[in-house]
Amino acid sequence: MIFRILIIATALFLAACSAGPQVTRVQDLSETADAPYDNVLVVSLFELFDMRRYFEDYIVEELESRGVRAVASTSLMNTKTPVSRQTFLSMVESLDSDAVLVTQLVNARSTGKMVDMNPEVTYKASPSYYYNVWNVEQAEYIEPQGLEFTHNIVLATQLFSVRDLEPVWAIESNSKIKMAFDKRGDISVIAVEAKAIANHLSRDGLLAP
Repeated sequence: MIFRILIIATALFLAACSAGPQVTRVQDLSETADAPYDNVLVVSLFELFDMRRYFEDYIVEELESRGVRAVASTSLMNTKTPVSRQTFLSMVESLDSDAVLVTQLVNARSTGKMVDMNPEVTYKASPSYYYNVWNVEQAEYIEPQGLEFTHNIVLATQLFSVRDLEPVWAIESNSKIKMAFDKRGDISVIAVEAKAIANHLSRDGLLAP
């Protein structure tokens, strides 16, 4: 059941809008790490291939805007390529990457509630028999209540050193996404998440200037 919820939440992540994520550092940069890095393989471990591709492309865009060479793993594979350690190690070898950035969905919780919809009000005015006095008719249409979902999505991101094959830094980001059941929304939340991750990488000194 939990696995099914995570799959649904991944899809919702593509079709919703949210405020900026709350980011918590769960592993400080190791003193022995060979940071900063300038050649990063970007990997996301989501159930949906399109989700992985969208997310990795946004991360790559953010890293490249900061002068770092970055490659999305999905640009080197298709839906039939095994998502395995060996697949990514082969990419690292061919790209001569010095770090691997891995993001995955680790938790999702959804709640729903009925909300009042905005009423539609129209006015019709007509003159009366009295000077400067008007008759005004007001018509108000109120839609039935709608169902609104709130999704709390937690992403875990780790940066691995290729030299040590160990994680040297990690964060978790918590996003609250609100979406009406009949609205598709947009994918702006992915761009917001990608920017937050890149900002924290830069702030903590992991990206080569």
